[in-house]
Amino acid sequence: MTHTRMSPAAGPVVLGIAAHFHDAAAALLVGGELVAASHEERYTRQKQDPSLPRNAVRDCLAQAGLRINDVDCVAYYEDPAKKLHRQLWTGLPEFPDASEMALFRLDADRPRREIRELLGWDGPVEIVDHHLSHAASAYYFSGFERSAVLTVDAVGEWATSSWGLGDGAGLSLLDQIEFPHSLGLLYSAITGYLGFEVNEGEYKVMGLAPYGTPRYADKIRNLIEINDNGRFTLALDYFSFGRADGMLGDRFTELLGVPKRTPESTIDDVHRDIARSIQTVTEETLLRMVGRARDMTGSENLCMAGGVALNVVAVRRIVEEGPFAHVFVQPAAGDAGGSLGCAAVAHQRLTGERPHPRRQRSALLGSTTDSNEIAHLLGAYPTHAVHDYRGDEAGLLGAVSARLASGKVIGWYHGREEFGPRSLGGRSILADPRGDDTRDRINASVKMREAFRPFAPAVLAEHAAEHFRIDHESPFMLETCEVISPLHLPAITHVDRSARVQTVTEQENGRFYRLLKAFAERTDCPLLLNTSFNLRGEPIVHTPVDALLCFLRSDIDCLVLDDFVVDRESLPQAWITWLKGTRPPRQSCVSDNVYTLL
Repeated sequence: MTHTRMSPAAGPVVLGIAAHFHDAAAALLVGGELVAASHEERYTRQKQDPSLPRNAVRDCLAQAGLRINDVDCVAYYEDPAKKLHRQLWTGLPEFPDASEMALFRLDADRPRREIRELLGWDGPVEIVDHHLSHAASAYYFSGFERSAVLTVDAVGEWATSSWGLGDGAGLSLLDQIEFPHSLGLLYSAITGYLGFEVNEGEYKVMGLAPYGTPRYADKIRNLIEINDNGRFTLALDYFSFGRADGMLGDRFTELLGVPKRTPESTIDDVHRDIARSIQTVTEETLLRMVGRARDMTGSENLCMAGGVALNVVAVRRIVEEGPFAHVFVQPAAGDAGGSLGCAAVAHQRLTGERPHPRRQRSALLGSTTDSNEIAHLLGAYPTHAVHDYRGDEAGLLGAVSARLASGKVIGWYHGREEFGPRSLGGRSILADPRGDDTRDRINASVKMREAFRPFAPAVLAEHAAEHFRIDHESPFMLETCEVISPLHLPAITHVDRSARVQTVTEQENGRFYRLLKAFAERTDCPLLLNTSFNLRGEPIVHTPVDALLCFLRSDIDCLVLDDFVVDRESLPQAWITWLKGTRPPRQSCVSDNVYTLL
């Protein structure tokens, strides 16, 4: 394919790619502006799909009205040669022989090869180190002119934690901790020991922690030594990094005196206490690390990224107890966000200028669906079953807020979808936060997950301080705070009186803000329970078909697809039959689209 460069006035078009570990993603910068970003899992429906994000790339380009030959540079979020060297060092007791080195060279070229063969790209590929990609995803989208940067994850190529400084267009990493010493791997190892899936269950450990006491914290501190300068080392004789089950071996069991929990077995007090203990040690370690970041840079600003930056309880302590006046966490802080960061670095290398000088205000960076396409999809429904509010947003908001006030659980699909792990009003499940049984019901029969898992509130920004101990915006649900509301809010108040808040504005959230406003006018409650629109073990819904399937397979009461409202009680009998596990005959469905759905 011939590479065609866009006009200089438009600025470079840079496509960033993260792939080949977990949660592959693509991001597109045009003239330094972030115009689109998306996760591959949303298209393939494979949770944390690691494959080269062909679908996400295609969608990001389509949103910008571009094709692959309009791109000036493709950036990749880590150095595959360095990464493979570390993987070989971990898995092989001796230096590889000639045949193994040939395999090394072949696999190290995999990203470039797949970018060329699967995307049809024959232009330059810019390789950006993993932790530099993380750092750039935070700093270049923070709006800070100068800032300390801290990135903490499991492992990149070799780095597991990095300290850096962003200054104008420049970004440099000043120091790092290298594998196998890793705070992220320590947390993941305990996650596996508690019977949860590594790289997925860390949120569960964080949610379980407030139910316990940190009585094992001293024993876990035997696994990590934190120096006075904020660096740390792991006690490696407790770990076996070749294990797929979380890396902690028999010596840790002897230290703890507690056997490893079997997945899906009963969660006892001892498991709650272990969760609280690793959370406590993680928070202590991060506070020492951010102290070092301040000492190294002298800046009053801090940017954070890497998977550990998604530990919202630790972020709360950093904001409240740390030495920084201002903290920005990249909302897609995990590996997917590396696609933003490597694209930003490539832009800076191409132009010498800083990309995206303003603070990122929205994570609604994915695609949307036209109402007419949704109307066609719903063509199989009887007329009385589908409420069409095209051209009548006030009517739609009135109808939905009334259903919410009556205790119904709503599947909400509108506008562009979110980039990052949180649903923020584009692809959300919503409910009245005042119901005493709402949390248990949604966990059990809607999300189909563990009963201890908390839910987050979305609140009108202008009313946030009336209900939560927070004095700044929190648009991405990246930190917890204390619930101080005069309202009874059991559905979103965790056992420790905390909540992971999303502040909502009309400028950034549009119709979702206006829904909250309509609900507040009806109930005097300016907030809603807001959780991701998906079932346990599945990605957040991407298409209207995905949303319909999630609606049908759960106990969601009402589905809002853009301008259309569908109530469960109005489902055709054929669909009810399907819900009970019997596939309906083809003639029972008017639309081939819906038959394919069923």
